[in-house]
Amino acid sequence: MAENMQKIKLLKLYELLRRDTDEDHPISRRELCRRLNEMGISSNVRTLSLDIQTLTDNGYEVMSFMRDKERFFYIPERELTLPEIKILIDALQAASFVTQKKTTELVEKVAALGGSHKAELIKKNMICFNTRKHSNESVLYTVDGIEDAIIRRKKITFHYFHLNEKAEREYVTTPTGKRKRYSVEPVALVYNEDNYYLMAYNSKYPGRTASYRIDRIDRLEVVEESTLSDEALAMIDSVTAFTGQAFKMFSGEEKTVTLQFDRLLIDPVFDKFGESTPMSTVDETTCEATVQVQVSPTFYGWLAQFGGKMQVISPENVVDKYNDHIRQITG
Repeated sequence: MAENMQKIKLLKLYELLRRDTDEDHPISRRELCRRLNEMGISSNVRTLSLDIQTLTDNGYEVMSFMRDKERFFYIPERELTLPEIKILIDALQAASFVTQKKTTELVEKVAALGGSHKAELIKKNMICFNTRKHSNESVLYTVDGIEDAIIRRKKITFHYFHLNEKAEREYVTTPTGKRKRYSVEPVALVYNEDNYYLMAYNSKYPGRTASYRIDRIDRLEVVEESTLSDEALAMIDSVTAFTGQAFKMFSGEEKTVTLQFDRLLIDPVFDKFGESTPMSTVDETTCEATVQVQVSPTFYGWLAQFGGKMQVISPENVVDKYNDHIRQITG
């Protein structure tokens, strides 16, 4: 056993340094030796210096300095900085499709990337602000299956469900009452406005994609004997254009739409369509922008939230449909 531990001595030494040291928390030679000996790895001041030299000679950066006649060591940098780790953790907490249980597990793993000291600091300063976490614990397995299918260019099948007023699953069924088994060609996984979606192609509806919420997918399977069609492969190549036009992943007819809006709404327009969106001034209080969108009820809902401060100017058929939409809502 002791012989085996000596074989992994360098691995354990570097693991210890990465986990428990940084610029603010160096560790002395004597303390390193003590910890290694507690693991059953024979170590002393002389051999430790040689081991660390071996690490640095092979590209593993270990910094050292003298303090009160004692040498201290630490790992100077991480793959991720403290602010970067904090952003990732906040994103995990904000993501509704990741269950609370899985969020807690992933936060622990991400925080550990900063080392044990920074991990404790990060977790101490965390504020949990999302109380709308979903309950589907199989989300990560679903994501893994879809990603595998996309990489290997395979079709997938799955059941799909909605929730009723009691938050119980109600599966989509066939006319005979059996659970419907969807068969689609996966195009992309897209995170959009708090939810994670599968974008997929179905040859029954050429030229279009369908969107499915990941947390509503159940019993996903990859069809091993299948291959993706040329149409699906083309959509994989153009997926960015689709996500820039879709609203909450509701697809619709693609249109070039001209919007006219109050100058106070410049930020929301840039937020939705990107800061490269061409925009012009109409007068002192009004701006205009021409954008590519997939026209759908959710697009109309996005417009309606701004009341009279944003209007569709063209094309005429979109203006008419928007007016019809508002009339249906107001009765």
